[in-house]
Amino acid sequence: MTASTDQQTTLFRAPARVNLLGEHTDYSGGWVLPIAISYYTQVRISPSVDGRYSFRSLQFEGVAEGDLHTLKTRHHTWSDYPVGVLQELAKLGIAPPPFAMEVSGNVPLGAGLSSSASIEVASCMAMLRLSGSSMTDAEIALLCQRAENLFVESPCGIMDQFVVTAGTEGHALLLQTRDLTYELVPVTTGALAGLSIVACNSMVKHSVATGDYGSRRKGVEAGQQVLRETFPGLRDLGDATVQQLEQCRDNMSHEAYKRCFHVITENARVLSAREALMAGDAKRFGELMLASHISQRDEFEDSCEEIDFLVDTAMAQPGCLGARLTGGGFGGCTVNLVKKDEVPAFSRAIIRAYQARYGIDPEIYLCDAVDGAVELAAKENA
Repeated sequence: MTASTDQQTTLFRAPARVNLLGEHTDYSGGWVLPIAISYYTQVRISPSVDGRYSFRSLQFEGVAEGDLHTLKTRHHTWSDYPVGVLQELAKLGIAPPPFAMEVSGNVPLGAGLSSSASIEVASCMAMLRLSGSSMTDAEIALLCQRAENLFVESPCGIMDQFVVTAGTEGHALLLQTRDLTYELVPVTTGALAGLSIVACNSMVKHSVATGDYGSRRKGVEAGQQVLRETFPGLRDLGDATVQQLEQCRDNMSHEAYKRCFHVITENARVLSAREALMAGDAKRFGELMLASHISQRDEFEDSCEEIDFLVDTAMAQPGCLGARLTGGGFGGCTVNLVKKDEVPAFSRAIIRAYQARYGIDPEIYLCDAVDGAVELAAKENA
């Protein structure tokens, strides 16, 4: 979504996302299948009255303010995400005039639904509009990824920022993360119209910026390097096969082997899921979701007790065709494929079981596939 130069509009909105399939494949040239969902971050921006940049939130305490130089210090708070975007724009010679930014929204935090990318993309579009500049969807997504990697120091891939920017209503985005080519795949429409996508929040907070995510990524990259050295024509794990991985098994750590095994087989699952969705085969798609979770649990080892309980409980419910961990892992949400008329009973059963086991009320989110980030019309900016 290209930012315009219309000076009357100062409100921007970016959705959250849930990934249907393709976890931890997006930083090694693989495939992902996310949707943008109807939980949003809104950013209101206006010219500064004191010549300084300021970032405020209606959800969090603390204000980040200063000039470009003083804002180069990371504060380990929510404001690092939009400040990081400002710093990356400055590197490109795009320096919006000083502004006051106010951030609000209803994206569940720490749930693995990418509140960070939602903030980054909405902030980027707001700053572009104020500066009179524009970027393509891919350029916005890549800049926001750099902000998170370099300023926040969170080693995320490109999936979140891309689908938050380029998502399309009623469709999943089948994205090849190496070259950012993509195909729109219909979900819960046509032959799949009787299905709903339901996310269940374990309420176990997760942060991609912590060490567990980074250690898994290092394992993927270490194994990928061994494969490249053994097969010089191999670009990344997006091209690799299980047979090639087996040939390299003795030359990498056991952990690196397991991480790469998950990524390679996950890429195959994503491509199989595309065929299942195009054919309207919900049963097959659900089977692939469950297989993905088992691989994350056993090979990538980024699940946890609470998430496994949610998946097992979901699969025992009538009308649930598939369930898996979604997002960076170590907590957050599961994503479930549920027959639409069974959703109320499914939700009640999940809540009852989780309360009985952990004494915690899980949150349930119905996830409609929506459009990506937009600049809201002036009439919505009241």
